[in-house]
Amino acid sequence: MNNVLDDWITELAAALGVDPAALDRDLLLDVARDAAHGVARPAAPLTTFLVGLAAGLRGGGKEAVDDAAAIVQRLAAERATGSS
Repeated sequence: MNNVLDDWITELAAALGVDPAALDRDLLLDVARDAAHGVARPAAPLTTFLVGLAAGLRGGGKEAVDDAAAIVQRLAAERATGSS
């Protein structure tokens, strides 16, 4: 499975003109999982899209993705525990 996923990420990054080094696959999968479980299943793809959009608006790169992902994970955790 990882080879297929890695191949897809490499192909997609090249087609989109995105540096694949900016992608932390495991982090984004964790973000998707947290959104799916803490909010609702359809929140997963929408959340990862918004992480990418927010990161892009903040100049892109790994740090921008990490910052946006941290916000999502905090909000999803708060929602899951009812502390929001």
